[in-house]
Amino acid sequence: MNNHYLTSKGLHLNYSLITEMIEGNSHILDLGCGSGELLQMLKEQKNVKSLGVDINQDNVISCLKKGLSVIQGNIDSGLKEFNNKSYDYVILNKTLQSTHNPEYVMQEMLRVGKKCVVSFPNFAYWRVRCHLFFKGQMPKSRILPFEWYDTPNIHLLTISDFFEFAKKRNIKILKSIYTSKAQVKKFPLTRFLPNLLAEEVIFVISD
Repeated sequence: MNNHYLTSKGLHLNYSLITEMIEGNSHILDLGCGSGELLQMLKEQKNVKSLGVDINQDNVISCLKKGLSVIQGNIDSGLKEFNNKSYDYVILNKTLQSTHNPEYVMQEMLRVGKKCVVSFPNFAYWRVRCHLFFKGQMPKSRILPFEWYDTPNIHLLTISDFFEFAKKRNIKILKSIYTSKAQVKKFPLTRFLPNLLAEEVIFVISD
């Protein structure tokens, strides 16, 4: 792994975890790709054929400067330009909670991708609960750093919420990885109480 991506402990931990999940030479669609760090890692380490989608023009320009394929688009409007199962993986990394139409976005992802990777911060993490309980204010943390009035996170959710969402829609959860404090949590208690002990989660899903 190139240490270039780890400028501080765990800064891009989930990039590394997602990269490990992806098979080499896959076709990847990264929704809300940001400035392209994950796509660049996938390209260098897994030789993927990829396309990024982002609504922010500055992010699109950053991707292009890295030599990445990217288009500017609003994923809330759907993925009508992409055929069914046209990508091996569709990635939605730390973006689900900032979409306006998360159910539609998920539906479109599962239509276009043979498998999908979804990650998001867990709003039921014990530190978040304590902050709300003791301070009575919307929590701020490493992965939820915004004030209530300027946050892009408009549909905060928990791990339990996602499991219920998937069950109601017959979405298969193929793999899950739980992290907190920039570390993968492998001890048994986290497996039984992820909604309490995991700060962030990465799911691999399919329909």
